[in-house]
Amino acid sequence: MGRAKHEEAADDAAKRDRVFDGLADKFAAGLYGTPRGAIRLAVLEHVLPRELPADARPALDVGAGLGQMSEWLARRGHAVTLVEPSRDMRERAMDRVAGLAVTALDATWQTLAERAPGPWGLIVCHAVLEWLAEPRDAFARLASLLAPGGYLSVMVFNRDALRFSNVVKGNLAKALDDRLEGLGKRQRLTPISPLTDAQVRAWSQEAGLSLVSVTGVRIFHDYLADRDVSPEKLDQLIELECRYCQQDPHWRLGRYLHYTLFKPETAS
Repeated sequence: MGRAKHEEAADDAAKRDRVFDGLADKFAAGLYGTPRGAIRLAVLEHVLPRELPADARPALDVGAGLGQMSEWLARRGHAVTLVEPSRDMRERAMDRVAGLAVTALDATWQTLAERAPGPWGLIVCHAVLEWLAEPRDAFARLASLLAPGGYLSVMVFNRDALRFSNVVKGNLAKALDDRLEGLGKRQRLTPISPLTDAQVRAWSQEAGLSLVSVTGVRIFHDYLADRDVSPEKLDQLIELECRYCQQDPHWRLGRYLHYTLFKPETAS
């Protein structure tokens, strides 16, 4: 593909990507202000300290949203570049990390190579790929920006769990037809490109990345009869989520799948 056609294809993909302008309040209240958000952050806090490098190194947080991971990284000594194309999300994130070693960048994954070329010793990309029209290309871009000896922390929306959830809700025809993708319209938050474990593993192999671990995030919560749990029940639920998040077969039904990946020194 010539350069002009390649750029045209990238521009077309960017137009089809979902960017969450104007939805900062919805995310703050509807995700992080609920048990779902508390579980997500607790499970990541449980696994990441033992999987990501302990030494302080420049880190790239791609699709940083409201800045929770940028704050987490900065408080552990990493100098963070926070990348978020949604202006209100980016502004909220920078309020969160005020006083920490975090800089903000308005960029999409298509412009990362020019705006934040690295190479980076640590890249975080959580709950982003499933909102992109070309998640495979975006994953390859992230891997290309990773330094040899670097780590990639990527979390994706689990297509298999989405199918299971639709069956539980009675959407049997939708599950049979495999019509699981959202349309990316209005304020609906069903991802346009939910991913499978097999896809992420294949893309990792293509990029020369080694799998350190895979973690299921929210493997129990979404199937509770009553998800409005008390603080005591939430503590118990978080304990269960952390206990089984990397145990087979439980991790496979996590609403999200988190991968810690490593780029060997010999990788091209």
